[in-house]
Amino acid sequence: MLVDDLAGLLPPDRVVHDPDILRSFAHDEAEWAPYAVPEVVVRPRTAEEVQVVVRYCLAHGVPVVTRGAGTGLSGGANAVEGCVVLAMDHFAKIREIDPVERLAVVEPGVVNDDLRAACAERGLWYPPDPASSPWSTIGGNVATNAGGVCCVKYGVTRDYVLGMQIVTGLGDLVRLGRRTAKGVAGYDLAGLMVGSEGTLGVITEVTVRLKARRAPERTVAGYFSSIVDAGVAAAEIAAAGIVPSALELVDRHCLAAVDDWKNMGLSAEAEVVLLGRCDSPGAAGDEEAAAMLACFEKAGATWAAVSTDQEEADALFAARRLAYPALERLGPVLTEDVCVPTHQVPEMLARIGRTAARNDILIANVAHIGDGNLHPMLITPAGDEAARTRAQAAFEQIVSDALDLGGTVTGEHGVGLLKQEGLRRELGPAVLGLHHAVKNALDPHGIFNPGKVIPHRITAERTIA
Repeated sequence: MLVDDLAGLLPPDRVVHDPDILRSFAHDEAEWAPYAVPEVVVRPRTAEEVQVVVRYCLAHGVPVVTRGAGTGLSGGANAVEGCVVLAMDHFAKIREIDPVERLAVVEPGVVNDDLRAACAERGLWYPPDPASSPWSTIGGNVATNAGGVCCVKYGVTRDYVLGMQIVTGLGDLVRLGRRTAKGVAGYDLAGLMVGSEGTLGVITEVTVRLKARRAPERTVAGYFSSIVDAGVAAAEIAAAGIVPSALELVDRHCLAAVDDWKNMGLSAEAEVVLLGRCDSPGAAGDEEAAAMLACFEKAGATWAAVSTDQEEADALFAARRLAYPALERLGPVLTEDVCVPTHQVPEMLARIGRTAARNDILIANVAHIGDGNLHPMLITPAGDEAARTRAQAAFEQIVSDALDLGGTVTGEHGVGLLKQEGLRRELGPAVLGLHHAVKNALDPHGIFNPGKVIPHRITAERTIA
């Protein structure tokens, strides 16, 4: 009935019910997060078609799970029993790039790197750059408030979203936010949607702010014999007042996995590699790079230098982006995403090492270490249930340690299904109550991505025509 009803309401080819295709839309990249096979997948092409689907689902009590590229790592896009998956891959147009106002208007299915490339052609730059930027979409980036390599200096997705068009939990098609540089008319509802993981509405268009193309970056690389020493280097950089355009950590497990996969000729001579970049123009950039190098050396780098080989520097940053898919080839990977104050980074890294030893789990590490966002990746042999149990225990211990050090359970991947217990511990009952109030106000019938982030409590009713 659901399939036939939607097929009758929408143009041809929008409704998909082939069992093999449905299974391919069942989950994102989160390891061991629960999921169901969707009842149907709808691939709309206009906001009005999204509105038709949402209104039908409201009238019939059908859950709606909105999906971008499926690159998420917390289960936020996982299908639930009996749901409609709204696949936004056909929403892939860059509608406008305005070089005067420095903004872009895009559909949510636009791939991050495609937007960045289009902006570069006009001398502009869209800064948010998650490691998944070659694949992930702007809609998914907005839903999780994605960060990335350059966020230590330039901020995360929320800092660039000016406005959006959404279909609400009452089936209305509305615009939130603004196009102007400033604006405080009413509550910041567009900002509220950023990071909401599809639980408050369906995004059908996004307006983002842009920056002018920046100066060429200088790269500083350093080898360290321990991950804690690398953490000390990051803390030294912060204490010195240096704001790098990137500061990334990659351990030898990640470099070896990428090299085995891509044969990039990467060195794995060190336990840990730190990659820093500065993009201040002229002599200021040279001074920043020299100061960063001094911090590396002060923290005990076994080798460090300002790179004179751009190709080699770019290869190291490419390896950082490829770390997760490379490690997936070794077995199931449970990816963490905690963030701690920068001065606590060395202690957090030390605790991760102890957690790995205590649970007999291989943990490979990459990190946006400049802002304390750590991504320990717990690797287990395929089919090893005992290792899986140990990995899940280690995952929860890392969450607890991050909270203990004044951090947060997720820096950029979102809560989804994997971090709900951590969220409860981080926020406490009173603040969780505020979250419930927002959810109930904007999604009173509880159809949007149910069971994700926080459980839903229905407190309002409205008859849908």
